[in-house]
Formats: sequence, C-alpha cells, structure tokens
Amino acid sequence: MKIFTKFIILSVIFSIVLISGCVNNDQKANESAYTNTSSSVEKVEIIHFHWTNQCNSCIAVGALAEKTVNTYFSDELESGKITFAHINAEFPINKDQVSKYGVNSASLWIGAYDENGFHKEMNANVWYKINNETDYMNYLKGIIEKRLVGDFS
Repeated sequence: MKIFTKFIILSVIFSIVLISGCVNNDQKANESAYTNTSSSVEKVEIIHFHWTNQCNSCIAVGALAEKTVNTYFSDELESGKITFAHINAEFPINKDQVSKYGVNSASLWIGAYDENGFHKEMNANVWYKINNETDYMNYLKGIIEKRLVGDFS
C-alpha cells in the first residue's frame, strides 16, 4: 500500500510541474474565435506562443506546426501570404503580440487579415494530435487551407 501511495503522490507532483510550465496564471483568459466571413484573406499568421521553460508537449506543438507550414506552404511563406513564428510570451519585446492574441498559456494561434480586419483563433485541437505526426500535420494543413480561402468555420 505504501508503494501505491508514493506513486500517487509522485504522479500528482509530476503533473503539477508539467502543467506549471504550460500556463501563465498572471494573465486573464481571453476567449477569441474566428467569425464566419466569405472575404478574401490577405495574410495568415501561425504563431506558436511558449514560455522560456517548455514541456515536451509544448515543444512538440511548435515543432510540428513549423514542419507543417514548411512542408505544405513554402510558396505562401516565401510570398509573405503566410508567416510562422515561435514567440516566447515571457519576453517584454513580445508583449504587443501577446496582447494582440490574448495569450495566457503555451498555445498555437492562427491570425488572418481580410477586408473586415483581423481574426484570431487559438487552436487547442493540435494538443490532442502531437503523438501522431501525420494526423497533426494533415489536421493543421486543413485548417490553414480553410483560413487562406476565408473559411473561418
């Protein structure tokens, strides 16, 4: 019974340490989502926001997003229609981007600009796909393709 109790305690401590690297409790949550529009998109930004100390899952979200964009959207990257960045949300130099997106945790955000303005979306679904690179990349590719044509559903 002592071994089981130690296992539970260690599991709880490990979970707390893991989660503490992925969440910034100093900022209020900002729930933002795309709204439907049939407009022409001028530019799409894909941004992996992270903290200085990243857990393995945080690193995977960013690495797979970058690989997806580089693999499937190289022409759009070269033309500037798509941009990709890893941004450390703790650095003061990045505070404008953090504020613009309403970042409060390690996350992947997609921002699109069209004639109606700026639309932002935090994509939480990528976290569930980090253990399957093909699934992750196909999923994110589909999302980016929709945003490029103005489909914000």
